[in-house]
Amino acid sequence: VQLQASGGGLVQAGGSLRLSCATSGITLNYYAVAWFRQAPGREREGVSCIGSSDGRTYYADDVKGRFTISRDNAKETVYLQMNNLKPEDTALYYCAADLLDPAANSWVNYEYDFWGQGTKVTVSS
Repeated sequence: VQLQASGGGLVQAGGSLRLSCATSGITLNYYAVAWFRQAPGREREGVSCIGSSDGRTYYADDVKGRFTISRDNAKETVYLQMNNLKPEDTALYYCAADLLDPAANSWVNYEYDFWGQGTKVTVSS
């Protein structure tokens, strides 16, 4: 099983990026997928999650209204559209997948089955 995050880069504040989490070795439509990020010197934090069964989505408070998670099961890929980026969004972003859909109050600390490598996002002021 592989989860490969891509799409990171350097962008000015207010700009946009779209991250992709390409999966292989699993049938994506059965899996919930979450995005996490970790900035240097800080703990990992959950960014967003999308369920498998009903496509329910969850977001961290500080990205609501700016980030949108979506999935294309045919392409075995989950996306994170990030708009109006801020310097505090700078971090290594990576994705995780699980066969079960986490609940709304547990998706951040959930023990996901699979984790991918990260893609770096840098937002300059």
